[in-house]
Amino acid sequence: MAMGKYSRVDGKKSSNYCSTITVVVFVALCLVGAWMFMSSSVSDQNSDSSSQEKVNDVKRVAGENNSKQFEDSPGDLPDDATKEDGNTVDSQSDSQSEVHEDHNVTEKESEGTVEDNKDEKTESKNMVEENQDEKTESKNMVEENQDEKTESQEEPKTETEKDGKTEDRESNSGDGESNSEAGEMPAQGDETNKSEQTESEESSGENKSELDEGEKNSDSGESANENNQDDATENNVDGQENDQTSIEILPAGAQSELLNETNTQNGAWSTQVVESQKEKISQQSSISKDQNGHAWKLCNVTAGPDYVPCLDNWYVIRRLSSTKHYEHRERHCPQEAPTCLVSIPKGYRRSIKWPKSKDKIWYYNVPHTKLAEVKGHQNWVKVTGEYLTFPGGGTQFKHGALHYIDFIQDSHPDIAWGKRTRVILDVGCGVASFGGYLFERDVLAMSFAPKDEHEAQVQFALERGIPAMLAVMGTKRLPFPSSVFDVVHCARCRVPWHVEGGKLLLELNRVLRPGGYFVWSATPVYQKLPEDVGIWKAMSKLTKSMCWDLVVIKKDKLNGVGAAIFRKPTSNDCYNNRPQNEPPLCKESDDANAAWNVPLEACMHKVPEDASVRGSRWPEQWPQRLEKPPYWLNSQVGVYGKAAPEDFAADYGHWKNVVSKSYLNGMGINWSSVRNIMDMRAVYGGFAAALRDLKVWVMNVVPIDSADTLPIIYERGLFGMYHDWCESFNTYPRTYDLLHADHLFSSLTKRCNLVAVIAEVDRILRPEGNLIVRDNVEIIGEIESLAKSLNWDIRMIYSKDNEGLLCVHKTMWRPTEPETITSAII
Repeated sequence: MAMGKYSRVDGKKSSNYCSTITVVVFVALCLVGAWMFMSSSVSDQNSDSSSQEKVNDVKRVAGENNSKQFEDSPGDLPDDATKEDGNTVDSQSDSQSEVHEDHNVTEKESEGTVEDNKDEKTESKNMVEENQDEKTESKNMVEENQDEKTESQEEPKTETEKDGKTEDRESNSGDGESNSEAGEMPAQGDETNKSEQTESEESSGENKSELDEGEKNSDSGESANENNQDDATENNVDGQENDQTSIEILPAGAQSELLNETNTQNGAWSTQVVESQKEKISQQSSISKDQNGHAWKLCNVTAGPDYVPCLDNWYVIRRLSSTKHYEHRERHCPQEAPTCLVSIPKGYRRSIKWPKSKDKIWYYNVPHTKLAEVKGHQNWVKVTGEYLTFPGGGTQFKHGALHYIDFIQDSHPDIAWGKRTRVILDVGCGVASFGGYLFERDVLAMSFAPKDEHEAQVQFALERGIPAMLAVMGTKRLPFPSSVFDVVHCARCRVPWHVEGGKLLLELNRVLRPGGYFVWSATPVYQKLPEDVGIWKAMSKLTKSMCWDLVVIKKDKLNGVGAAIFRKPTSNDCYNNRPQNEPPLCKESDDANAAWNVPLEACMHKVPEDASVRGSRWPEQWPQRLEKPPYWLNSQVGVYGKAAPEDFAADYGHWKNVVSKSYLNGMGINWSSVRNIMDMRAVYGGFAAALRDLKVWVMNVVPIDSADTLPIIYERGLFGMYHDWCESFNTYPRTYDLLHADHLFSSLTKRCNLVAVIAEVDRILRPEGNLIVRDNVEIIGEIESLAKSLNWDIRMIYSKDNEGLLCVHKTMWRPTEPETITSAII
């Protein structure tokens, strides 16, 4: 009885337990069904929202599922593609890793669920042993549940793959370009691959034939990308080959044998460039781009678009112990040369062409009005609508510079503008109208003024197309050799010549050629105010002790001004016969030509009297002096190893040939828009001399670590200055239309930051300007890479042996400020 009682109770417990299991299984089935329905809905939504992107997914899956190895290795891609799409490759690797992890986690969870169900089935079997019908029903239901669990194991696995890919795609690619990663998993079996491929086909609506075609297109696409990358540099070359006739490269150092002229028809730079030569530059460019890729930034400076690094170093300027001698206007370069880019004024336009630019410039190119307000009544500059106009006047020549120029020659005819007098120095030039109008008399004027309260005066001059530079008569020598200027001019230049033993006037004596003239047009010459009278007496005493002859004092009635003209002696007789050695003669060890960062001294250098020494005779008249080797070169050896006169002649012939047959044709340069030119590494000035017939002027720069050939350049009737290209140049931004660098950059790589040098090139080169580089192919590759990073256009690139030629064009659009430039290009 008891056993029967307990048997009935156990039976009830077993029945209740089975009912509970049935309910649990039913609820579980409902949840699984709901979950599958929701997942299917989400998948459909994702499929609908990116149906176009799924086309790429299907093509990629078809190509990869048919392969046994699923490696996402950059080794299968061309070097350029790996470099440019590095983020995509990384995203694919990360995505694939995450998908594998998600897949393993889901698989483990599903297996755990099945094991729980098996345990639960075994427990239920032992408990319902007395009731076979219910046991069988329960067993069937559990087995059915197990089957459904097995199906749900495969379905969530597929959904997890899709969801993992979707999440990975969203996290690694915000623009949907990485959608081709979807479905990209290692094969887990034929059924898995088939189900993934079928699902992808249904989502994209593509058939198998399209998948096969996609696989082929994918392979051909990679091949096309590789070809495009390999041909990038070649296309730049091919675009210019049709117009190119012959190009020669001037050698660096003592490789004088390369100066020999080549046959025009079989020149060093033929129109058919050997494929291997182009490939060498292309490969070097690729290497250089990896090494020198630079993220350019704008200079965050107070001076903004007018930034001159060595003159706007306020950290040093504010800490100067004294500014009595204009130390705050001198060069104070940063310890590290800037690698940033100078901003461009809003509304900047292409500069007006010469000669119209002499009379007007765009206001927004130099948006400063202070000088017009202060000096407008003297006809310096005026604001006229969207232009700044220049009537041609100045403080001492309100009625025009041409009348004033003729007045000077009428006062002393021996000055002979454009014949005896060819190169002059204009101190305190203002907007350089004096120098601008001297072009009509065949005279070159090196005009300079400081960056001071006369806002942008030198910048106005350069924008007008008139030679000018930033400098001050302060504590250091001017960056010129001794005895090179035919005339030095000062019109109310505000320099106290007479103070401190005449130290500043003695610096003019250093750079003035023996027998040259100092033209001084200032109020002490013609006014009788007490201050003017005192200054005139001091100047008369000083110039007499310097053995300067006062040639003439003349008054210009039209302008109401006067000028005094002094002449420097041509012998040392006066120096030796002075009753007092004041100012003193400089020591014999003092090199008069040393001019880079050399402190001023109140002393005079003797005049050379030996007939074979430079300065003992006046140069040939212009233009004969341009082509004839200086008389004092006879006893010297030239830069390229030959006797100096032969070296000089070969250099001039070389550059005439290069300019006429290469530079003026086929380089993609619009020479009608070129006015301001700089030769960044001038030797004899042959490049500038070859451009004589064009309406241009050339600033010849002799680097401080190169042979000191600057006196030869001046002797030819050209001009220039010394400079260290590891530092910024003393000019405003956007100064030059063309920069020419012949074997310059290779000489700087050991001691200068090449990125900083290119940043300086970008600063002084005008938008729409050009840079011509002649150097070894390694340097050419580096410069090409940096130019591309600046969004510059590669106009031409050639090579022969290890020598290369590159021409790049600076565009109006900057990599750091694409919306700064107006679209109106005049």
